[in-house]
Amino acid sequence: QVQLSESGGGLVQAGGSLRLACAASGRAFSPYGWFRQAPGKEREFVAVVNWSGFSTSYAESLKGRFTISRDNAKNTVYLQMNSLKPEDTAVYYCAAPRSVSYLGPSVNEYIYWGQGTQVTVSS
Repeated sequence: QVQLSESGGGLVQAGGSLRLACAASGRAFSPYGWFRQAPGKEREFVAVVNWSGFSTSYAESLKGRFTISRDNAKNTVYLQMNSLKPEDTAVYYCAAPRSVSYLGPSVNEYIYWGQGTQVTVSS
């Protein structure tokens, strides 16, 4: 059973940075993704990283501001968020897909989810 636990959310001013962390356990060689859900909106893909950390994919609109990485020695996946905007305000979730070979953006392919961490960006 995969278990995921996010941390690092909080309140930040526009233009600031935050680094989210996701502590993962239960499955070796798994890709992990980050998603977010703003109030009244559907959950959306942010980024995904493969098991080694050498392959990543991002939502097109977030490229250049967000960076996903992982430290397998610590079983932790990170999301570095820079130049934050008020529209980045959302609950951010870490997730693992059904298949260890999946690196796509479809929410439906991810079956393990953390509890989420709130990120609020003030203007």
